[in-house]
Amino acid sequence: MFRKLLLPVAFSFIASLVFAQDDQNKFDASRYWAVGIQMWTFNTSTFYTALKKADSCNIKYIEAYPGQVLKDGSPSVFGPSMTPDERKELKEYLKKKHFIITSLGVIVANSVNEWKSYFDFAADMGIHVMVAEPDKSQLSDVNRLAGTYNIKVALHDHPFPAPYWHPDSAMAAIKNRSNIGICADIGHWARNGLNVVDCLKKCKDKMFELHFKDVKEFARAQAPDVLLGEGVCDIPSVLAELKRQNFVGLFVIEYEENPDNNVKDIKQYVKYYNDQLKKLK
Repeated sequence: MFRKLLLPVAFSFIASLVFAQDDQNKFDASRYWAVGIQMWTFNTSTFYTALKKADSCNIKYIEAYPGQVLKDGSPSVFGPSMTPDERKELKEYLKKKHFIITSLGVIVANSVNEWKSYFDFAADMGIHVMVAEPDKSQLSDVNRLAGTYNIKVALHDHPFPAPYWHPDSAMAAIKNRSNIGICADIGHWARNGLNVVDCLKKCKDKMFELHFKDVKEFARAQAPDVLLGEGVCDIPSVLAELKRQNFVGLFVIEYEENPDNNVKDIKQYVKYYNDQLKKLK
């Protein structure tokens, strides 16, 4: 008898990665957990150049951020201000190179109309998740727009005093708001002085994705990113807890060090991640 893991609607585009577990409950995380990258990792590059860097790391799932310059010599940036021709050209390139923009963020907007412009853009580009930090007074409007557009919103945690720095504040914000979940930035949790595994437990069944990183120091807001396994986030325990939860979703690599020349480090991120998956039985 097979027990199937259900993929959240927001990640229907990776449904082909989901398989049943066998009678012995054998777990093959590589079938359930896809790896993407937050384009802020390459924030000194244009969007198209960053795509090429991601491709060199064998990463095809992309979390874009608004404001990244599209091309060398162009004043245009990724986001709602893109023209119809720029959007069409990018869609064709993504399809040709087999990329999928899974999510967009981190978004902060000043008005309902500004939020609507982001939802319009995400819908046009086929983006299923918006990672965001809305003001708490905006939550009901954001939840309503998310339902209207069938686009999920994932609350992101920046260091204190950001509104959702603690999982308790994020969970309170999404209560009775079915279109809003959580993007768990595990590095920022550690920077906030929080135990990452305990935070994951609090957010069980509400996470749409993770910002997957490791940081050098605990309880220091400006602690630098380090390679996976070299910091304080205890990545093996993070993966073990997510396995225990039967988490199905996207691991979005975000690495802010040396953005001009960090492709080698990102490849090491991917290798470490894959090596850890092999250890999950």
